[in-house]
Order: sequence, then structure tokens, then C-alpha cells
Amino acid sequence: MATEADLYRLLVWSSPSYPIGAFSYSHGLEWAVEEGSVRNVATLGDFVSTVISRGGGWIDAVLFAQAYRCAQDAGKLDEICELASAFRASSETALEARQQGAAFLLVTRRAWPHALLDAFAERQGDAPVVQAVTMALACAAHGIALEPALGAFLHATVANLVSAGVRLVPLGQTDGQITLATLAGCVAGTAARALEADLDELGTSAPKLEFCSLRHETQYTRLFRS
Repeated sequence: MATEADLYRLLVWSSPSYPIGAFSYSHGLEWAVEEGSVRNVATLGDFVSTVISRGGGWIDAVLFAQAYRCAQDAGKLDEICELASAFRASSETALEARQQGAAFLLVTRRAWPHALLDAFAERQGDAPVVQAVTMALACAAHGIALEPALGAFLHATVANLVSAGVRLVPLGQTDGQITLATLAGCVAGTAARALEADLDELGTSAPKLEFCSLRHETQYTRLFRS
């Protein structure tokens, strides 16, 4: 169980107000709206659930759990970090993960300092880091249990994508909350699977998501960076 202090940190770190720039990325959703496959609550929910259960969200969930568990082992953590940075299907999803990861590490070291975060940052230098690893390390360093930490991380991903969908389709704010409510089971199920998975099970099965990301790179009018 998370303590009151743990819950406070998780709420802060997964909040849209945490300054990592999450609002500027859509994970290819902008192209899916443009070409018409995402157009209402149901199709937005399908898109986001695919990201979480079979796409980049699943990859990050497994890597989050792995990074958390080896937070005290610098060598293994750095290997996970390198794999996480490389495990991206397009330049835009790489940008999305790496810029948010770097921003999360920078802000958290200032506001919630810890020796493990400082040591990790020093070892990585200018090498790319991703949010799944930096948030997992922060949670482990501050003693937050893995299960609620992973749930908060996945919720933040879902909430950002739903927010992007509300703006892009567009949908009403109530529709956005309905979508979030329908995705609760997907988040819980993905987290449970990720906690049991190992790196040999890392992989995606959602080629259309990658297609949307690749097409977004040359989309004529864009509001988002991915």
C-alpha cells in the first residue's frame, strides 16, 4: 500500500502540470484523427488501449518494472536504459520518450533530490534517457512500491493521449472522462502483465500505430510533435 507521502509524489509526478512537455505529444494519434480511424469516444478508446496493451505503452510498462527492480544495480539499470531508448519504432516516438525522460530527470532532481538520481544522471551524461526509466528510478529511490508506481505511470500515459484526443477529434470534456473510465481495466490488466513479464517478452503487435507515427512525420498540418 502507498503511504500518504508516496501518493502525493505519484500524484505530482503523473500530473499534467509536471513540466515534462507531455501535452505536446500524441503518439501518432494526430494522424489517426486526420485519416478518420479515430473519430469518437469508442475509436479513441480503441486507439489508446492498443497503445497501452500492445504498443509502446506495453514496452514502457515492462521496462518500468525492470528498471525499478534494478535501481540499486548501476550496471543493470544502465543496460535497461540503453534498451529502452533504442526500443522505439519511429523518430517521433523516440523524441517523445527521450525528451520527457530528460525533462523528468532534470525536474525531479531539483524538486525531489536523491543520490540515486544524481548518480544515474552523471553516468548517462548526454546519452538519451526515457521517461519509463527515469520515473521508475525516482519511485524506487524514494521508496514508492512498484505496483502503484507502475499504475500511476500508465495512467499518466493514458490521460495524456485522451487529452490529445479530446482536442483533436474534437470531443467534449465529459467524453474524455468516459474514455478514461472505460480504460481503467486496460491499465490494470497491462500493469499486472508487465509485473510478471521479462525482457524476452518485450515486443509490440500493433503495426498500425507505427504507421500512424511514421505518417505523422510528414503530416501537412500538425498540432503535436508526435
